[in-house]
Amino acid sequence: MAANNKRHNKRSNLLVLSDLVLISYISYLILVILRAYYPSLSSVAPENVRSVIVTIGAFALIVVVCMLSVGLYESKLRETFRGIIRRIFVSVGLAYFCVAIASSLLPDLFSIHSYFLPAASCASIVTLVVFRYFTTRLGLLGLGKTRTLILGAGERASIIEKRMRRDVDRIGFELIGFIPVPGDNREEGIRNEKIVHIKLDEGLRQFIFDNDIEEVIIACDQRRGTLPLDALFECKLRGIEVTELLDFMERETGQIVVNLMYPSWVIYSNGFTTQNYLRDSLDYAVNAFLAFFVFLFTWPFMLLTAAIIFLDDGFKTGTSVFYKQERVGLNGKLFQIIKFRSMRPDAEKDGAKWASKNDDRVTRIGHFIRKYRIDELPQLINVFKGEMAFIGPRPERPEFVEQLVREIPYYNQRHNVKPGLAGWAQLNYPYGSSVADSMEKLKFDLYYVKHQSLLLDLLILVRTTEIVLFGRGR
Repeated sequence: MAANNKRHNKRSNLLVLSDLVLISYISYLILVILRAYYPSLSSVAPENVRSVIVTIGAFALIVVVCMLSVGLYESKLRETFRGIIRRIFVSVGLAYFCVAIASSLLPDLFSIHSYFLPAASCASIVTLVVFRYFTTRLGLLGLGKTRTLILGAGERASIIEKRMRRDVDRIGFELIGFIPVPGDNREEGIRNEKIVHIKLDEGLRQFIFDNDIEEVIIACDQRRGTLPLDALFECKLRGIEVTELLDFMERETGQIVVNLMYPSWVIYSNGFTTQNYLRDSLDYAVNAFLAFFVFLFTWPFMLLTAAIIFLDDGFKTGTSVFYKQERVGLNGKLFQIIKFRSMRPDAEKDGAKWASKNDDRVTRIGHFIRKYRIDELPQLINVFKGEMAFIGPRPERPEFVEQLVREIPYYNQRHNVKPGLAGWAQLNYPYGSSVADSMEKLKFDLYYVKHQSLLLDLLILVRTTEIVLFGRGR
């Protein structure tokens, strides 16, 4: 245990030192750039060494202190990368505020160019985010790997083996092994992972301490009367994280494992409704602005697409170039979605059908506009009408929703937010055309509903833009 604490302290100290050096160096580079562009300004002259040292030192030190205060150097920090970014923004923002106040109160001591502080703050945020990505997500310097032990080797624990087989899936942790627990369904359990056979009551705590375990995941099939509560309680007191399997999968994979959910977990979780009132109040204004901005750049492509569809088969059949279809929106309210028609006019002569990846009902032009998402552009009208947002779960047809609600638990929770043009599920799961696919996509949709934020929306928007530009659609 002492060795474990020593390693934690070494990690934290190395992070503090690295951040101090990076912020100081980036701040100095900003000064050099300012002096190159403004050589006549005495505030960045080489003789003003004291002000330079004081300002850079104070800024770097205050950023590190703020990062310390928001828990960014905690060895037990279990935070998503977006959460880390938020904390970095807060830390640098506080440092900016403190140095700005100090420079106004002590102008002689902090006599420096007015552009320095905002430029150094922006550069520091970018640098710290990139550095934290390599340290926490890619395990640079061994700072991101958490030594993890799985308590359970049955059906529930096997979700880790099935969903996180690749090394890239285990960037954030080092898996020490799986410990079988009485009541585990071993027939459907772990197959190829390391199994640790120990007596739970006598050997668990010693195994944890001897192997410097930092996190224990509760993944057994039966809990009542099977968990070594005394050993887990002692681990918790000693600072070792004890995490539920659902929380672990949510944190590491960006999805909620719907088929493993149980009522008490839902009750004690953060729920599936947003608590960001500012984001809610600005929702329509932001989405309408984005829709108008996109329309300014895409209207020529929309006009060209409409003309090509009309000449392809619309002129012969008299069918509209647009396709309207009833979909389920916010809180289950129905609305008419608008898209460019990419299928034959008689595509649903036999009733509603799931769309498939290589659907033979798709027209020649339909294959192209689907690949580059051009068929989705008329949905900007739905955004203007307030029926859809830019980011959110894709809206489904009511005929399918009725079936999915009956067969998939918690499916209705995806309607707690507006449907969107792009979604978290579309980025992480291939084209879906069945109830089983809908179940998998729901795991990502519920993760979005639970964690919706401006940063997550921005991430989805950037990745969706990349997919559209390079035609790598899911």
